[in-house]
Amino acid sequence: MAAAPAPAPAASPRSFSAAEVRARCAQGACLVSCRRRLYDLSGFVRLHPGGEQLLRRRAGTDVSAALDGPPHRHSDNARRWLEQYYVGEMEPGEEQSPAKPVDEQAVGAATQASAQMDPRCKTVDVEKDLVDWQKPLLWQVGYLGEKYDEWVHQPVDRPIRLFHSDFFESLSKTAWYVVFMVWTPVVLYLSWVSYTSLAQGNTRLFSSFTTEYSIPIHKYYFPFIFLLGMFLWSLLEYLIHRFVFHMKPPASNYYLITLHFLLHGQHHKSPFDSSRLVFPPVPASLVIGFFYGILQLLLPEVLGLSVFVGGLCGYVVYDMMHYYLHYGSPKKGTYLYGLKAYHVKHHFEHQKSGFGITTRFWDHPFGTLIPEETFEKKD
Repeated sequence: MAAAPAPAPAASPRSFSAAEVRARCAQGACLVSCRRRLYDLSGFVRLHPGGEQLLRRRAGTDVSAALDGPPHRHSDNARRWLEQYYVGEMEPGEEQSPAKPVDEQAVGAATQASAQMDPRCKTVDVEKDLVDWQKPLLWQVGYLGEKYDEWVHQPVDRPIRLFHSDFFESLSKTAWYVVFMVWTPVVLYLSWVSYTSLAQGNTRLFSSFTTEYSIPIHKYYFPFIFLLGMFLWSLLEYLIHRFVFHMKPPASNYYLITLHFLLHGQHHKSPFDSSRLVFPPVPASLVIGFFYGILQLLLPEVLGLSVFVGGLCGYVVYDMMHYYLHYGSPKKGTYLYGLKAYHVKHHFEHQKSGFGITTRFWDHPFGTLIPEETFEKKD
């Protein structure tokens, strides 16, 4: 019997000269190095939580020191994420300069360092991963058992297919503007219905218990009731994100693991899949209808509708903001800039805290605020 052919040797990484890197950066590319390993971040610059300009300023430099901070110490997941953009090695003696002055000993150590990958940077090999990326993932993840939680919180930059059926797959994807186009007219119409109904003067609070002490609800109260609905949505947003989306399914329960991956796990596995950053209108309508029914049971019809429409507006703002926090590039120092950095930390390092999306308000009383990073001062 003939011997099996020996496997082909792995291709050597391509070498880049400093001049070639500078030329490509001058043409608009964003290449950086770390321990002589070269990365092309051109497709990631707008997604970077520190802002596009920060990465652009570091193009053509060594980012080894920057990864350890200050101002931000990059997590193991962030380092693993970086490895997805690996393109080759810097030629010996062609090491790039750090982006800012560092101490001479640090520079010497970086220069003498080998081109080996930082042990914290072990990337995900899709050929040897726990799942087959060539097949729909939804029906595979339930078999991961106790390995699921660690696996789902190691993010990758690649799209996910959930279903075999093209029809169901299409229902699981939604462009960000679809949410705005579907629900904004509903918010506007129900706001008009609520205001005109209150204007008739027939709505009273506690009227089902007493007529003598019931409180009339005037049309001028509508803006405040609307804002109350938005405020209640912010609480609901926090509670759903923390206790439903971040439940830890039992390792032995195939169905709960599958459900978790469908609801939220797939978003943590592929956080920049633009087609799955907002909630599809069909399943959203079922959830929205459920909460509408609860409000109609608890409050007078028009008052419940007024609170509901405010909450619905809060949901639309939440979905739009969530998309922007992943794909937008807010100006440094703005409210959205801080929220983007906060949310990305939730994805890459603090998955058990930082559950607020539109606001960090509820993370304070519930004790899930992501702590600020501190660095020891060096002489």
